Amino acid sequence: MAHAKAGASLQVPNVQELAQTWNGSGERVPDRYVRKEETAAEEVVAGRAIPVVDLSRTHCLQLVNHGVPDEVLQDVKRDITEFFNLPLEAKKAHAQVPGGLEGYGQAFVFSETQKLDWADMIYLMISPREERDPRFWPARPPSFTGSVDRYAAETARVAASLLRSMAADLGVAPERLSEAFRGLPQSMRTTYYPPCRQASDVLGLSPHTDATGLALLLHVNDVQGLQIRKDGRWLAVDPLPGAFVVTVGDILEILSNGRYRSIEHRAVVHPDKDRISAAVFHQPCPDTTIGPLPELVKKDSGGARYKSMEYMDFMKSFFAAKLDGRRSHMDALRI
Repeated sequence: MAHAKAGASLQVPNVQELAQTWNGSGERVPDRYVRKEETAAEEVVAGRAIPVVDLSRTHCLQLVNHGVPDEVLQDVKRDITEFFNLPLEAKKAHAQVPGGLEGYGQAFVFSETQKLDWADMIYLMISPREERDPRFWPARPPSFTGSVDRYAAETARVAASLLRSMAADLGVAPERLSEAFRGLPQSMRTTYYPPCRQASDVLGLSPHTDATGLALLLHVNDVQGLQIRKDGRWLAVDPLPGAFVVTVGDILEILSNGRYRSIEHRAVVHPDKDRISAAVFHQPCPDTTIGPLPELVKKDSGGARYKSMEYMDFMKSFFAAKLDGRRSHMDALRI
């Protein structure tokens, strides 16, 4: 995901409401959601598990035994589920506003003609706390804010530990990666994917990489849907109970001078089951300069592989690429 001040999303119809009326009809799915160019283009390998933990070999992993109390996980899962079960008007009270990305709606809609994802989401800035906009934080269920606060604190701890481990793997000082993410700014995207009886014709989330450092994804209701692209094929990620799916974002790719690669991923939907996920993104501070770590540039015979630039300029490039799923914004930064 991205920093909320760097982009915006147009308002579109609510997919959950659409699915509730359309799934019971005999009509075809609205054309704007049909994605045959994506869903039929490449092979999908089902039932493949990504490595549980191997920082030197993968850029996407499932993390178990992470130390987050089960009570914290269950509370945030419960409250996210309760929010999406609210009547539409109650959710719309926290809708995105024109020119904004935070709130309830759909992400990354840039034009009135582009294809749409079969999903609704609520996107929130979590930390630093002064970045929060209370308009977008659900008042129902009343425990929502407290549950998210506890969950965010735990995921920040996990992310900090991962960054230290990654720094050790790169052979740099333990704090070098953490310096770029000082204070560990966080945002969270919780997404509801309604069932679709034409599931093979739609996408829940378009192919993309994350313009962040690390993302920790929690499967709220353990329905499979996440896929990652590897060697030209899509691999279906089978969620492990209580695990985080950890993905490397574009920022870590740049900082590591390409030793870690951000992973392209997408989400598909189920024909008769809803799916809910919650992704917490750990990103740099807005005034951070993003570029390969100098000590890694010295070690690499080819020198710096990416340009250095201000984080907010990077985000403008990210949004300008319109999330076409082809890493065009990253390719433009290569030296």
